[in-house]
Amino acid sequence: MGGPSGGNTMVDARDISGKQKQIAVSEFFEKNKHFLGFDSLQRSLITAVKEAVDNSLDACEEARILPNIVVEINRLKGEDIELISQDNGPGIPRDAIENVFGKFLLGSRFHAIRQTRGQQGIGITGVVMYAQLTTGAKTRVVSKIATDSSAVFVELGLDTRKNKAIKSKERREIWIDENSGEEIKHGLKISTIMKAKYQRGKQSVYQYLRMTSIVNPHATISLIVRGKEGEIIEEGKWLRTSERLPRVVEEIKPHPHGIQLGTLQRMLRESEQRKMTSFLRHNFSGVSVRAAKEVLAVSEIEDDRVPKRINADDAKKLISSFQKVKLLPPPTDCLSPIDDLLIKKGLSKAIDSRFASTVTRLPTVSQGNPFQIEVGLVFGGDISADGPIEVLRFANRVPLMYQQGGCALTKAIESIDWKRYGLDHPGGKGLPKGAAAVLIHLASTNVQFTSEAKEAVADNEEVFDEIRKGLLEVGRGLKNHLKKKDQRKKAKEKFELVNVILPEIAKKTSKILGRNEPDLAPVITQIMNAVFCEEELGWDKERKLATCSIKIFNYTARARAYTILLKWPENENISMVENSNGGRKEARGIWAWRLDTLNPGTSTTIDVALSGLSKGDWTDTDIFFRGNGDIIGATKIDEKILEEIRKSEALVAIRNEISESGNQEIDGFVREVELLEKDNEKASDSINIFADYEEVSE
Repeated sequence: MGGPSGGNTMVDARDISGKQKQIAVSEFFEKNKHFLGFDSLQRSLITAVKEAVDNSLDACEEARILPNIVVEINRLKGEDIELISQDNGPGIPRDAIENVFGKFLLGSRFHAIRQTRGQQGIGITGVVMYAQLTTGAKTRVVSKIATDSSAVFVELGLDTRKNKAIKSKERREIWIDENSGEEIKHGLKISTIMKAKYQRGKQSVYQYLRMTSIVNPHATISLIVRGKEGEIIEEGKWLRTSERLPRVVEEIKPHPHGIQLGTLQRMLRESEQRKMTSFLRHNFSGVSVRAAKEVLAVSEIEDDRVPKRINADDAKKLISSFQKVKLLPPPTDCLSPIDDLLIKKGLSKAIDSRFASTVTRLPTVSQGNPFQIEVGLVFGGDISADGPIEVLRFANRVPLMYQQGGCALTKAIESIDWKRYGLDHPGGKGLPKGAAAVLIHLASTNVQFTSEAKEAVADNEEVFDEIRKGLLEVGRGLKNHLKKKDQRKKAKEKFELVNVILPEIAKKTSKILGRNEPDLAPVITQIMNAVFCEEELGWDKERKLATCSIKIFNYTARARAYTILLKWPENENISMVENSNGGRKEARGIWAWRLDTLNPGTSTTIDVALSGLSKGDWTDTDIFFRGNGDIIGATKIDEKILEEIRKSEALVAIRNEISESGNQEIDGFVREVELLEKDNEKASDSINIFADYEEVSE
């Protein structure tokens, strides 16, 4: 049976198996560089810039340094391009340079459950590999840490078979800034030559850095592109608009809802605990003493079992019981959202618009992984109205430049009927058209991408629903803005017409009849027959306070009574320091004033001032009211939505108290959280007070 057949010689199985070799990870990526984003000349340059800039931002934020990043691109002969990236970060110690730039799958964030830009330990080593592969060039690195008297200058190559760096020409000397001539105290500079192509347009280095600046308003980023003759062919500079660094994220333990059988079995084998209750409490987040005992009871596993001796069948029972027992959600201090106000500031420095609506949703959980959605919408200004809206997609503060159509973030935008919010949406399909841009930021401990190159977010029902709710909120903000703008325009035209024509008629008639001019206020009031609201936002330069003045005009024939509500950017850094009319706090970021009597033909003014803001931070707000009839320029508040906001605040407060106490087994807290979550389903759907209640239920 094993002899020759048909003239062919059968190959021995031992010969086949003898040819098998283990592939080094770096050798694998060398032959499959498209996995890392190096699949075309244009995209390779963007990928290289992305890896360098992401590393700089991460390093600066961890060292609590406001980032200054400069990217230089120099066109050389043929398709060769020199890339230089420099930052003012903490630098890299000499002994660590070789590993950081020359070893794949070496990173400090792979096993950490917290929001990070990257975690696989692939990025910057891929740049070194690609440059060496396409031009044979070594990557030059200059690193200076604050405690060293001089900087390290070194050239690096990559041994792909051994997955290690090859160092050469290493020296130490003082690092002098080429522009200022001053000594650089700390920072990192990398330069390399690669085959690449610089191109303008939507998928360009310029666009990538522009988008990066939007979601990193604490960074100053510069770009200089030179042609083959050394002339500057493109440049850009995006100054920081905030001195506030992103908050430090905390590492959390895995949550049982996101654990898989193989991972659980490994954790059991490696456990040092002697009892299963201790194992569950110390290795997972969201598991109190009560929950641990209930999980074991459902699994029919004794508490005194040693974790290392749990067999595969019992491990499967544990996985099943995790889904049956009520568990606390994981902590959310592992996330670092951008914040509503900073999103507006970031958008304002990159896009000239007349209106901005932003929302940061409450953190939530999908398969045990905490995530948070932020959405921003800008409208008007110099944004082109000819084609589809601009879509700005981000995951953990990193721009997503490719595969827009296959991304869950884009699909969420396409699922909204934008006609009802004031944008042109032919057929209700695809992206809407109009002078608008929509930003979506997904912050998560585990972003699920569609590919290794991390270009698009994969479909996830919980993430999709949260994005939709955020889009509905900013959509309603745009709808109210356009409605208020139209109302005020018509009212102003009518008011100016009445106040110009009637006085002229009265003046000429009185002169002809020889009588005194009559009081026109009652007549104007009867003609106008409306209540108007106007707000004016300003800046007190001397006291460094943001101000808001609200004026209510009663142009009706009878006295009116209203409660006026103001939406203001309240947080731990921003407070209301002046308030002319007292009033009371209705909810976080909502202040209310009761106007008991507003007589016909009269007006009243409410003045407030806020501390903790910079000039230009507060450029738009919303005014709401309670009472009979309409107020032009204000929106009637939905009491159901306001009540849901209060419930949501109570839920967050209790969760924070549990987190700060460090004692998750406080049964009283747990029961209260469970009751609030049960009664607060609609509040978790939306905390937007601008909504019609039916829209929230959509």
